[in-house]
Parts: sequence; structure tokens; C-alpha cells
Amino acid sequence: MLLNELDALPTLWEVQGTVAAPVAAVAELLLAVTAGRVGDDNLLVLARASAARQGAMTVVADGHTFRAELAGHVEPVEIQVDGCRLAVQSWYGGVHAVTACSTGTRVVHRVQRVLPEHPGFAPGIAELGMRTRMARDLQQVLAVIADRLGC
Repeated sequence: MLLNELDALPTLWEVQGTVAAPVAAVAELLLAVTAGRVGDDNLLVLARASAARQGAMTVVADGHTFRAELAGHVEPVEIQVDGCRLAVQSWYGGVHAVTACSTGTRVVHRVQRVLPEHPGFAPGIAELGMRTRMARDLQQVLAVIADRLGC
């Protein structure tokens, strides 16, 4: 299972943010994964990826597991949702987790694995501002959640 694999690895990068809303409400939006087109209501953590914005990323359900398929020659993205966590494995392997905090819900995004041999990997991408990109992406996700929840 993807979550178990990633849990066994050290964290390479971590970012976090908060939403002034209950954990259950945030988790419902953040962890929503169903068969169909990726967007703000389905696999939100990848909705801002260029392939998703172009409508070229689709979630396929395979029993209790999911994968996001992309147009072109890029391998599918493996996805696992378990409780209050969502794991994604593409050229990087990372986990988004939600927990309660004094101001509502804390969302933590950790990256534990980078696969330089993956066709979606671009040389230098992990070294050039990965943490900054993660922080920006997480803030975009949290803004969508806050907007949808009216907080």
C-alpha cells in the first residue's frame, strides 16, 4: 500500500497551513476522490496541475484504489485515501493529512520520495524551490476549501 511505503521513508519536504473549519468538512473536500475528471471537487490536491487544468487528467477507480491517468506518455498517478490522509505517487510521493488544531483544521503536506527516472520528472525540479512550490500549491488548495466552506 502506498501510504505504508511513504510512511516508512523520511520526509524530504514539509509544508502546512490551516483552515478555520472543522476537520470533517475540510477532509470531505480535500480527500474527495472518485472516478471522473480531476477538478476542485475531485482530487483537489492535483486540480491545479497543468494536465488537470487542460482537462487531460482523469481519475480511474480500480476496486478500492485509484489512479489518475494523463493524456500523453506520462505514467498514471497512484492515489490512496485512508482515514484523514491522501497519498499521491507520480514523479514524487507525498501525503496530505488533516488534523484538528486550535484554529480549525491543520493540513500538512509531506513529500517522502522523488523518482528521477519517472517521465514526469524534470531535471532540477526537486532542487529548485520544491518547498516553495509545495507551499504555494497548498495555499491554493486551502483557499478553494475556505471559499467552498465560507470561512
